[in-house]
Amino acid sequence: MQGTGDDIPTAQISYHGTSWQRLRLNLLTPTAIVVGAFVIACFMVTLCGVVVYQSRADALERARETSRNIALVAERDIERNFELYALSLQAVIDGVRDPEIMALAPRLRREALFDRAVSASYLGSVLVLDPTGQVILDSLSDTAPDFNFSDRRYFTIQRDNPNVGLYVSDPYFSRLRGRSPSIALTRRISKPDGSFGGIVLVAVQLAYFHDLFSGLQLGPHGSMALIGEDGVMVMRQPYDPAVVGRNISNASTFRKFLTAPEGSFTDTASIDGIRRLYYFKHLRHLPLIIMVAEGETDIYAAWTRRALIIGYLMAAFAVAFVGLAFILAAQLRHRMRAESELALLARTDGLTGLNNRRTLGEILDQEWRRARRTRSVFSLLFVDVDCFKAYNDFYGHQAGDDALAAVAKCIGENIRRPADSAARYGGEEFLVVLPDTSPPGAVAIAENIRTAISNLGIVHAASEYGRVTASIGAAAWTPEIDGDVTEVIRAADRALYDAKATGRNRVAVCYAQPALAPADGVNP
Repeated sequence: MQGTGDDIPTAQISYHGTSWQRLRLNLLTPTAIVVGAFVIACFMVTLCGVVVYQSRADALERARETSRNIALVAERDIERNFELYALSLQAVIDGVRDPEIMALAPRLRREALFDRAVSASYLGSVLVLDPTGQVILDSLSDTAPDFNFSDRRYFTIQRDNPNVGLYVSDPYFSRLRGRSPSIALTRRISKPDGSFGGIVLVAVQLAYFHDLFSGLQLGPHGSMALIGEDGVMVMRQPYDPAVVGRNISNASTFRKFLTAPEGSFTDTASIDGIRRLYYFKHLRHLPLIIMVAEGETDIYAAWTRRALIIGYLMAAFAVAFVGLAFILAAQLRHRMRAESELALLARTDGLTGLNNRRTLGEILDQEWRRARRTRSVFSLLFVDVDCFKAYNDFYGHQAGDDALAAVAKCIGENIRRPADSAARYGGEEFLVVLPDTSPPGAVAIAENIRTAISNLGIVHAASEYGRVTASIGAAAWTPEIDGDVTEVIRAADRALYDAKATGRNRVAVCYAQPALAPADGVNP
């Protein structure tokens, strides 16, 4: 913002028709047309590259969202089933503690202790083990099998740690079901005195996770896994029996799983060496991590095909465009001459209705010369809409245009003398020219403009004031014979910078000429 006044000397260029047209015609050579076409072609190719790159980022984001949705489906299924299993285990514990139930005949006792949920698919029998690890009750038989599981970790964990709660074991091969791969869910049975009274367990076959994962589409190189928080692989799709039960806690991917409750990243799998986009999430109520990964080749397959097609077409277009420029050079010369003549007629900014930059240059030149001739005070206001880029980004360009038009109307309504004028300087910046106006008068007008803009009440969520506001820099100068209008513009710009730096929505004044007193006798 500060230093934009350096651009103003262009406003002092003479706009005499002959010299301007000669300059334009000198640029309209066939070589200049071809060079311009080449630059445009390069720009189009670059723009196309940006769009293609953005579509690549979109493909990655879609893959990330797809992986998240797949993980969510699996997570809900697993947590819902495990919640039912946990409730069934607790029901068995409550029954075991009930002397009346335990006094029933074996068949009636089994029906009272074990509900139908324990006979669901993928479940083995529910077992009750005594403090020595011996099976004493079996949900599938009135007679308990002669097995002892005191060597299993799911037994020793519950025996040695009274506060474990629901424990999910690592994968193991079941002794009761022909070495079928399973995991166990166990709860501790505590005696009335708090001592260890055994455990109740239910075996969940790993086929449950295998069938769940295989029903979800992950692409040719996709992967899905359920991993214990200790790094032990419970299930992985594509299925490999050698992988189940493996500890991957040293893998780079697993170390990233531990950095957050959920997240996404790209890495190369330690198991098969395929680079994938990973999404992971820790299950809320279980010591398990769900992981969904799509292969990069699958994610970008369609994008690669489209990018190649677009690239070839854009290259052909660029070559054709430059070639066509040779043919159209002469016609474009006449067209540009007509456009330059029309541009000379355009004196007003189409959006705001204020003077445009070209007209501003002429006004500055004229008023500056008059101020030098009459030795009168020359004041300028630099008006800048606060946080306008944020407003434009949040509310859209149409709303931004409407806001600029409203601001311009406030400026026009607060400069009433015929000699006063305002122009759109560029973007959200406006310049107000106040001939024969003292610094106090310029500040008063600036304050009126600032207040009017604030009172519009245009909502601006990104502003600390909650509405559209403007900062204004004011400067005044008594022109010397060898003075320059750019100096007062720089002073107004510095004042604007001070207004921005001290909080915005305020007016700051800079006395570009220290000798100029605030009360100099000139009426505002």
